[in-house]
Amino acid sequence: MPVAVTLVVVDGPAEQQKYVFEDRSTCLVGRSFECGIHIPADEPDAMLVSRHHCLFDINPPAVRVRDFGSLNGTSVNDEEIGRRETGQTPEEAAGFTFPEQALRHGDRISMGPTTLQVEIADTDNAGASEVRCSRCGRRIPDAQGGGELVCSRCQSDPGACVADLLEQAEAGDQELAAIEGYELVRELGRGGQGIVFLAEHEQTGDIAALKVLLARVAAAPEARAQFLREMSNVASLRHPNIVRFRDAGESGGQFFFTCDFCNGGSIVDLVLDRGGPLPVELAVALTLEVLAGLEYAHSTPVIVSGQGQAHGLVHRDIKPANILLTRDSDGTLTAKLADFGLAKAFDLAGLSGHTFTGDYAGTVAFTSRAQLTDFKYAQPAVDVWSTAASLYWMLTECTPRDFPKGREPVLVVLQDDPVPIRERNPQVPAEVAAAIDAALADRPEIEVRTAAEFARSLREAMGWQ
Repeated sequence: MPVAVTLVVVDGPAEQQKYVFEDRSTCLVGRSFECGIHIPADEPDAMLVSRHHCLFDINPPAVRVRDFGSLNGTSVNDEEIGRRETGQTPEEAAGFTFPEQALRHGDRISMGPTTLQVEIADTDNAGASEVRCSRCGRRIPDAQGGGELVCSRCQSDPGACVADLLEQAEAGDQELAAIEGYELVRELGRGGQGIVFLAEHEQTGDIAALKVLLARVAAAPEARAQFLREMSNVASLRHPNIVRFRDAGESGGQFFFTCDFCNGGSIVDLVLDRGGPLPVELAVALTLEVLAGLEYAHSTPVIVSGQGQAHGLVHRDIKPANILLTRDSDGTLTAKLADFGLAKAFDLAGLSGHTFTGDYAGTVAFTSRAQLTDFKYAQPAVDVWSTAASLYWMLTECTPRDFPKGREPVLVVLQDDPVPIRERNPQVPAEVAAAIDAALADRPEIEVRTAAEFARSLREAMGWQ
């Protein structure tokens, strides 16, 4: 039985009496209908709860809570963890960061008239076994999950971790057979979770991109299996505008992937190389290629664990850095979506260790409101919105929403509308601007819901058939 986190309403109003989370998830609490724990506004004293009051960040068995600068505050076991000062507006309070509070079994969280109690199933066993670094053997204190993990010291040098994996592959480790014979050529990039290298096979001369993700939470067998099962769906995608995924595997909490190498860098590299926003014709042409890849991925049959065959994969992490380019001998550029479903699969398997209001919040600039309010069950429309946001950036070098320094990024997305694109760049043709602005409308829901619909509106705006 998987470890579950349950939030039980022990006092006051809420739409349900029990909320169960068995997977990586987030849950907003407030009076807004989009909140996962909705406090009905017509209940007694409900106005003591803000529209977006607080957020639970859940990665069973771990659970955290953070107040968003509410008027009346949030308390854990009668200790206040966040409240805006008297006279402050919600916008002013959003400029302050209230710390996340880690929760334990039995803790009580109160907001206005409602009190929730945390129940963590299998509390006695969760994280009970000792975890040691799979690379250096050092004990990792407070590691949860009882699986395999690389310690923070080893994770600080991901390049060395990749080199070790290749050495183990050469030594005959069958779990690493897919990368046997490859040598590192150069680093292509790195992020909070891992690193990417250009690699060449010493015998065949084959060139590939080798990416390694390092789990931040001990990788238990079921989490590893869930993640690699999700990635097998990605391996089935075959489209000229999606980077071809080749092989995947895992060793000691280190997950590796090989995929085709894109010799033109990313959209970010292209904009930087050109020294400013892209010409409208080029930006729209590349975006139409991204939308073609999405239309295919959103409709292709896949196998979903526990559900059988379903239609469509959702990327959930489209941004300029994840749109890669290939450059033909004549200089022609082709856009390809990279890391399809990778962030989603890694996070939902509980392996990323992300805190939604902490390090993950730094990536929400290309994220729609719908993706924040329905974190686990994001629909294809969120990819369409993020593609429109990426096109917006190509034409302006700005994100659709302003993120003032110090203001809570999650609240910016929940409360602020995108800035019309011609306020950023008046040179964008009015018809193209209207198509982009319409695709970025996401209150109360995303208006342009399919890749085909957005592509059609862009072609019409450009006068292309």
